Amino acid sequence: MAITDKIYLKNHRQIVSQLDTNIPKRVFSGATLEVLYSGEGLSKVDDATRDRLLDFAQDFMDCEDADDIYTGYPERKFIAYLLDLRAQGLGPDAIVDVMSDEYMVYAYPGDILSFLDDAVRTLESVESLAGVEKNREAETEARQARKDLVGPR
Repeated sequence: MAITDKIYLKNHRQIVSQLDTNIPKRVFSGATLEVLYSGEGLSKVDDATRDRLLDFAQDFMDCEDADDIYTGYPERKFIAYLLDLRAQGLGPDAIVDVMSDEYMVYAYPGDILSFLDDAVRTLESVESLAGVEKNREAETEARQARKDLVGPR
């Protein structure tokens, strides 16, 4: 299961009540994206919620081609956001706090930790394969990305 399947709306019950319709709790569910980010959906929620949801839409759903919304574009941008937060030195708990504050979404810290661990293992594999193929540029790039995720020891 991808990390984006484990990102949930904070205050889900309150938002559902304001919308007067039921939507999945998962942020990247097609139904959630459709209802929340339609003009009518956003007009029904309170100002604070609307501001956070608009920030989310601008940062993760603003793509050049509208059809990209359905090709995993928002999910890829969100994954890059999580990796960037980790590269800034934030741990799983702090990452959850930041994304909750910025976008009214949350995940469980254990899920974030698992995602980051998988990312490190993937980069180790890329680094090893690049070494076998004698692709020094890719090997160096993967090594640096892995070190950025692991952080100082």
